[in-house]
Amino acid sequence: MFGALRRTVFLPQVFKGYSMHPVHDVDALLLLALALSSKRRPAELAEIMAAADLIQGAIPSETKLGEAFHRLSTHGLIGEVDGRFTLTPDAQKIMAGQPRKAETAERIFNVREKLSAYEPAGKHAPIVLTEEQLAQAILAHRSAGQDAGKNMLVPKPKPKTADDDDKRPDKRPGQWRRPFASRKRKA
Repeated sequence: MFGALRRTVFLPQVFKGYSMHPVHDVDALLLLALALSSKRRPAELAEIMAAADLIQGAIPSETKLGEAFHRLSTHGLIGEVDGRFTLTPDAQKIMAGQPRKAETAERIFNVREKLSAYEPAGKHAPIVLTEEQLAQAILAHRSAGQDAGKNMLVPKPKPKTADDDDKRPDKRPGQWRRPFASRKRKA
């Protein structure tokens, strides 16, 4: 008797609505990478790959990334603006409240948990990326990483000018002094 009652109560809770199932690690990684790379403006594919590499230390395959882009865009979590990608307001709600000091695995787990509870409102246009586009973005990121000192996520430092030197107070080179020797106690 209790088994039949449990099944009738449990099934409607799991399969209610059009929820996002199954949720993959690549989905959570892609959302984390997009959140990192598109803070100020929509991000290019190479910037998203750089963020994914920074977060996880490796970039997933082109096939998995293409499927994740398609899945997340059809659920209304990724938007495209002039060939660049950004998080939608629903995705920003999912990404809000992430612990800053958490490890990568914990962040991916938190995002996956929120994605599994997410129910999209309506259908959205899918973003279809070819494996060649994703492979070119990965190659662009790797070639940029080989250049000395170039990071796609960090803005370039401004060159120093003569005016900057005038703003600092003059520092006189002090003479190095030896610290005071400790005095021994007389017994």
